[in-house]
Parts: sequence; structure tokens; C-alpha cells
Amino acid sequence: MEFMARGRAEVRITHADVGKRVSVRRLTGGGPGEAAFTDAIGVLTSWDEGVLSITRRTGDTVRIEETSLVAGKVVPAAPARRRVPAAGTRELQEVAARGWPAVETERLGEWTLRASGGFTRRANSVLALGDPGLPLDAALERIRSWYGERGLPPVIGVTTGRADTAEPLADALAERGWPDEAHTVVRISALAPLADTDVDTARAVLSREPDEEWLGMYHRAAAGPVTADVRKVLTGGPSVWFATVPGPDGRAAAIGRVVTDGRWAGFAAIEVAPEQRRRGLATLVTAALAGRALEEGASAAYLQVEADNDGARALYDRLGFTDHHRYHYRRPLPGTAD
Repeated sequence: MEFMARGRAEVRITHADVGKRVSVRRLTGGGPGEAAFTDAIGVLTSWDEGVLSITRRTGDTVRIEETSLVAGKVVPAAPARRRVPAAGTRELQEVAARGWPAVETERLGEWTLRASGGFTRRANSVLALGDPGLPLDAALERIRSWYGERGLPPVIGVTTGRADTAEPLADALAERGWPDEAHTVVRISALAPLADTDVDTARAVLSREPDEEWLGMYHRAAAGPVTADVRKVLTGGPSVWFATVPGPDGRAAAIGRVVTDGRWAGFAAIEVAPEQRRRGLATLVTAALAGRALEEGASAAYLQVEADNDGARALYDRLGFTDHHRYHYRRPLPGTAD
């Protein structure tokens, strides 16, 4: 990694470069057997109180004291791929969990118990990947207890539809009186084609935080009070952006959210006001957010859509998304013993 300019290293990044792909070099001490410098490349996701956060393509975040910087520069985004990405179910589930992070988590073997005051099933259910580290009945009892302590129902997310998904878990839960609900399709696409449109993406206003207009239009947030937990879930993730398209009256006509995590860009909350539909605004929002994610080095896209939402699925068909796998939730019937 080359940082020399006129024979000396320079720090050529500022707070204004948050959201851009950067290369930095920092002093690490250089003790016996240690390198004096360490390099990092990724998206500069924040620079607060003297600490830089850089998210690598792997999704890992590196925190760097600005006093240790000896060089830094903005670098071009990696060439965008236009093919549908290859991905395993576990990778996508883990990326999606980081992109919609729960306020509180606890590990149960390889499973993750998640709670966020009841805001969305995703942030208030068990991410069941791998082995819970206990016999299933003991794990279910622990899950019932953990969610009961928080005044929440015990809910487990179960993946289906591929060789690497959890059909055996779905069958085992069904046998124990945990019926299925809220079937969802995970869809993926190459990212570059989503941004390659002739719509005027300059109409979309991008920001790091959702304003009241955005929150008022997002149906899940508008369904109840916008608590601190709601904001933590919405703004959580490696690098999150919110888009708003103002309508003729100045009010929000369309909104969307994207989170960039390594090669992945996760889209959510793409909504259009009823009176503004069929005017290409969902495509506009998606293109604007995809363009920002490309700038941050992502190359692949994913989203989650309810299986019975025919209108949204038709839109995502037109945009080039294809089905990857499915998941649904299971919770016990009242009075059911495991």
C-alpha cells in the first residue's frame, strides 16, 4: 500500500470522508517481533471522539485512534460485479442479523437470542444457526425463560428451501406444538445493475439518521411509539443510510434503507406513499441507495420480503432479484409443553 507523497507520508482523509472507501496506515508500536505499522482498507463508517471505525469487506470493523494515524487516503471502490452472487444460507443470515441488530443478545451455543422491546420479529427472535449446545427440549425451556423475563413471546426463526437450511428443526418444533407463521423469502442480486438506471437519483435525500418524515412513513415504526430501541435497530449495522424522496407537497413520497456490510448491501423499508405509487419511486430509492453502497465497496444485494406480498415480489423481480432461501417463525401454542 503506497502512501508516500513528495517523499513523506500524509493523512489525506477528514471527517468529511465518512462513508467513503479509504486506506489507512497506523503506528502499532513495533515492539520485538511486531510490525511498526499496520494497514487497513475499507469503508470509513464513523470518526467520532478521536476514533475512526473502518469496516472491511469481511464485515469486520477496525477501530483506530486518530493519534496513531501516519497515513490515509480515499481509494476507488473495487470494480462492481454484475453477476448474481454466490452465497450460503448461514452467511446471509449472519449478514442480515448484523444489518438489523437486536438491542440485546445472548448466546445459546451457536444460537443467538435477540430482544429489542418487541420491535419487529427479526430483532425479537432466536437466530437458530448451528447447534444450541443443549438438547432441543432443554434449549426450548431456556428460550421460554429468557423471553418471558423480558415480557416477550418465545419465537424462533427457521430457514428452509435449500440443502443448507434447517428443515429438521422445523419438523422438530412442529412436533412439539410450535406452529409456523410469517413466511419470508430472502432474495439476492448483483448490486451494480440496481444503480444502473436512467432515473434521477438526485431527487433522493440520503442521511445517516431517519428523520420524523421517514419514521412517519415507515409502517413498522409508525405502528407505535418510536422508542430508543426502535432507533437503535434502525440505525444499527456497519454502515446505514436512509433515503427520502420528497413529494410535490414537500412531504415524503418514498423512503428506503440500506446497510453496507463487506460485499453485501441489505435493502429494507422501501415504501411509497399510496398516492405516489406507480411512478417509479421505489426504483428511484433503490437506485440511490445502491449507488451509495457501491461507493462503499459492496457488490451484492439482499432483501427480505413476505412470501404473500405479491406487489413487492413483482417489483423485485423487475429489479433483478432472485430467490435464495426462505425462513419463517415458530412460537409455541399457549399451554404447550416442550
